[in-house]
Amino acid sequence: MLGLKLPTDPRWASIAEKNLEEILTDHAYCEQKAASTAISLIVSFPEYSDLVSEMTALAREEMGHFKMVHDKLLKRGYIMGRDRKDEYVLQLLKFFPKGGSRGTQLVHRLLIAALIEARSCERFRLLSEKLQEEELRDFYRNLMVSEANHYTLFLNFARQYGDRKEVDQKWNDLLEFEAEVMKSLSKTQSIHG
Repeated sequence: MLGLKLPTDPRWASIAEKNLEEILTDHAYCEQKAASTAISLIVSFPEYSDLVSEMTALAREEMGHFKMVHDKLLKRGYIMGRDRKDEYVLQLLKFFPKGGSRGTQLVHRLLIAALIEARSCERFRLLSEKLQEEELRDFYRNLMVSEANHYTLFLNFARQYGDRKEVDQKWNDLLEFEAEVMKSLSKTQSIHG
């Protein structure tokens, strides 16, 4: 369903489980950044009323997820550490050239957001299947469903606002690029890395 060209090595879940404080902290920041992305799309493209409506709801949902993850940190006696650069996202942002029309910029931003959500969904699925703690497995199973919905939301908007054939080609090319990026990652205690 997600179309990812390179699945995450299932051993990543073991790395995550051994480093739950780091994973939960990174996850909290991912949720915060997802809310920021939704707000940024509203600010940058206010003339797209249907996008603004959906991004308003998404920002609220993502901040709700942030709170849930933050609560998990606090319940375990952890304090949320400082944010770190997300090498995965930084690499993805290099794929599309800068500039272009507003419509092209919007489509590119939507495709990047769709891919980040797709990879998060895949990672949450792994955590929901592999973690020892039932509470965390259930937590990630529920979030996995949300991430899948977000992935399709962004991808559908990209297809709505751009030429479908061109958007689908860009999406496929981005998936191929992301597979190459993933070859150098999947070895750290972060949601995408």
